[in-house]
Amino acid sequence: MRLIRTLAACTVLALATACGGSSSPGKGSGSSGGAFTPPKLSAPKALGETEGAVNLIAWAGYAEDGSNDMSVDWVTPFEKETGCQVNTKVAGTSDEMVSLMKTGQYDAVSASGDASLRLIASGDAAPVNTGLVPNYKDVFAGLKMQQWNSVDGVAYGVPHGRGANLLMYRTDKVSPAPTSWSAVFDKASPYKGHVTAYDSAIYIADAALYLMKTRPELGIKDPYALDQKQFDASVALLKEQNANVGEYWSDYLKEISSFKSGDSVVGTSWQVIANLAKAEKAPVEAVLPTEGSTGWSDTWMVSAKAQHPNCAYKWLDWIVSPKVNAQVAEWFGEAPANEKSCALTSDKNHCTVFHAADEPYWKQVHFWNTPIPQCLDGRTDVRCVPYAKWVQAWTEIKG
Repeated sequence: MRLIRTLAACTVLALATACGGSSSPGKGSGSSGGAFTPPKLSAPKALGETEGAVNLIAWAGYAEDGSNDMSVDWVTPFEKETGCQVNTKVAGTSDEMVSLMKTGQYDAVSASGDASLRLIASGDAAPVNTGLVPNYKDVFAGLKMQQWNSVDGVAYGVPHGRGANLLMYRTDKVSPAPTSWSAVFDKASPYKGHVTAYDSAIYIADAALYLMKTRPELGIKDPYALDQKQFDASVALLKEQNANVGEYWSDYLKEISSFKSGDSVVGTSWQVIANLAKAEKAPVEAVLPTEGSTGWSDTWMVSAKAQHPNCAYKWLDWIVSPKVNAQVAEWFGEAPANEKSCALTSDKNHCTVFHAADEPYWKQVHFWNTPIPQCLDGRTDVRCVPYAKWVQAWTEIKG
């Protein structure tokens, strides 16, 4: 929760822009069961002596060293224990992370799902030997070996945490209480001009998710695997929605302010934002709609060109250790990756509020992934629309 105050100076919550970007996996990725074949890289079989430093690319709030809040520091203890001096480059977008990783100057990155496949396909991220990350064994099973952090049974990183994109509404303005995304996608919405939507091309997946449930004839199985017809239907829905949208948000402060003032009364949000809005006396609630939702799961990945691979592995183990992962989850406002972290949060209700151990809840969440031409749902008879086209369409949607 305290991260929000830290990021006030940054104006945007890091993950709000985590999906900005137009790149797609490299030309070297071939079709393999509807996915792609990454470059042949190997993970280390054992660790050696630490190199004295580690260079990280991270979202704001993921590598706190006490400079933002003296009481929030899990970097200094890591440095003392391992001898690895941490140098952190805070990135604002997935595109920036991808570009920085290509320089070969960084050892590890906290990649979101819309960047991870790009890094794997381009050969910038190496497979990870999870056997060299002792705390990996306690990561929630629902986060391991997923589409966005593994390929063909090979792990490419260590899960950091997760969160869902929720439907938030003002309880005094929206009645009855909404339970469906129709509250934001209904063309005849009674809340015209007061609907808010997430300002990112990845939001097209939210429309696809809604159509997956309401227009089964489209055959959408995965909101990140859209053939041209499915993609066009999703874009058309968002263009219709545009007439009802009062503002698109990426700045969490503006969304809270908008809901407090009543300029916005219904739209996409995160649990941490709903909590903060309530703390500021805004009459809001946030729900996971009946159709499910999109969401994020970040992954710590190791560079294929890492100059300090041993320190990088030490960091991966440290960041998902029970105590540290609990600290990060509370500071940032998300569900921790390590199931043992729930007993160590200062707020004993944190994991309940963020559904950390509620796997049936997470089965309803479609985590951000990178749309690529090879359909992620396994289809081989069609080509899917790559993310670069999503970015172009998003500009058209917003007019």
